[in-house]
Amino acid sequence: MRRRLPLWPIPLLWTLALGLWGLSRQHSVWRDEAATWQVARRSAGDIWHMLGQVDAVHGLYYLLMHVLFECFGPGTTTLRLPSVLAMAVAAACVAVIGRRLAGAWAGLAGGLAFGLLPAVQFYLQEGRPYALIAAGAGIATLLLVTVLQGRGRAVHWAAYAGTVAVCGLLNWLSLLILPAHLATLLWTRAGWRTWLRWAVAATVAVVAVLPLILFSRRQSAQVSWIPPLTWDMLIGPAILLAIGALGALLDRPRAGRLSVAAVGLPLLAVPQLGLLGLSLVRPLFLDRYVLFSMLGLALLIGTALGTAVRAARPRFPRASTWLVPVVVTVAVVALLPQSLAKRSPASRVDDVLAVAADVRRLKHTGDAVVFIPAARRDTALVRPADFAGLRDVALAQSPVASGTLKGEEAGPARIRSAMLAQRRILLVTDVPGVARPVSAKRDQAKTAVLKEHFRVVADVQVRGRRVTAYERLGTADNGGLRG
Repeated sequence: MRRRLPLWPIPLLWTLALGLWGLSRQHSVWRDEAATWQVARRSAGDIWHMLGQVDAVHGLYYLLMHVLFECFGPGTTTLRLPSVLAMAVAAACVAVIGRRLAGAWAGLAGGLAFGLLPAVQFYLQEGRPYALIAAGAGIATLLLVTVLQGRGRAVHWAAYAGTVAVCGLLNWLSLLILPAHLATLLWTRAGWRTWLRWAVAATVAVVAVLPLILFSRRQSAQVSWIPPLTWDMLIGPAILLAIGALGALLDRPRAGRLSVAAVGLPLLAVPQLGLLGLSLVRPLFLDRYVLFSMLGLALLIGTALGTAVRAARPRFPRASTWLVPVVVTVAVVALLPQSLAKRSPASRVDDVLAVAADVRRLKHTGDAVVFIPAARRDTALVRPADFAGLRDVALAQSPVASGTLKGEEAGPARIRSAMLAQRRILLVTDVPGVARPVSAKRDQAKTAVLKEHFRVVADVQVRGRRVTAYERLGTADNGGLRG
């Protein structure tokens, strides 16, 4: 029966269920997702205008989310469901590849393991493009395996080039999948015709993404916050590579043979090592940029379990069929605390929606609002109704008009004058544990005015964000201090 029935629907539905579990994260949205939310609500023309100034690397994803928001309306389900569906597709690809190369149990175990990986569970419910890239990488790898097994035709190579190109347009660092596939071709000693076709397909994909690569380099200041490599940052990749190497050894790798080791180990190791190498030139190492490498880890884990089933079958034929379900059940139980944690608002730095609700509660007619830093304006952009009636006194040009994520603020002197003309001001900022030192002159001016000419009458901290109500010195106290 296992030979006749497809196994991929099981991991697909399994990962889909994991993604739908707690999808709203208690109705919370954090700052990265807030960027997706606010941009997706703009018109296509406004998005195109913004991409000329900032975030060009995510342009295709923003346009996709704009279409979905237009069709289904903004909300946490619309924001995150594409990632859930994409990860489900990636899990199905793992199952198909594993079954073809190592048998039914390896495919089933790998597909189920993929959805349980901590990194996958985090981005499974994230309104960002990394899950979509993982799905594209899974499809591209499946297409490569298909042609290496002698089943490929011209349409498969065209689909391969198109899929890699789309992944590159979602984030051009996903092109690190190409050297991973190159390593697979070297491992399997592919024929020259296969080499030629792969080279053409890879070149087409790179050429399609090259304009984005060149243009986005003009916006490289966006990633200037990424810290340089440290030894601590190498621990995670080292553990993953060690697990992957162990799984590859269980597959009994041999040069010239298409196997899970030949596909999974390069898919896990090469993107990780490639990003580490790039980070020596310019700090870029963030695990989400190579999230798709988890496909390789899942393939190797699945193969290890499949090998265990085969080894146990001669002596324990009945018990061996329960090995994968038991291991998966144990993994679910062991990872349950982490799974619950990743589905809570505390799993992210902050919660944009929670602080918006506090603004609505604390605001008075005629109040002004300021943001430190200006990027905290995302709260108002995601939930404009909660800020209705508040005057953003530091803002000189709106985010839409300026083609930016946070808008253009006036100079320090003008901000100071505008704030001194207010009776009450609401400050939206980060909680002390998250906030960075105030360095921008505009923000220093805001802080100085509030400290010298205003007093705190209400202060609320919630899920990484803080809203403080200030009243001008010499005016009546409306409510006293609250915490």
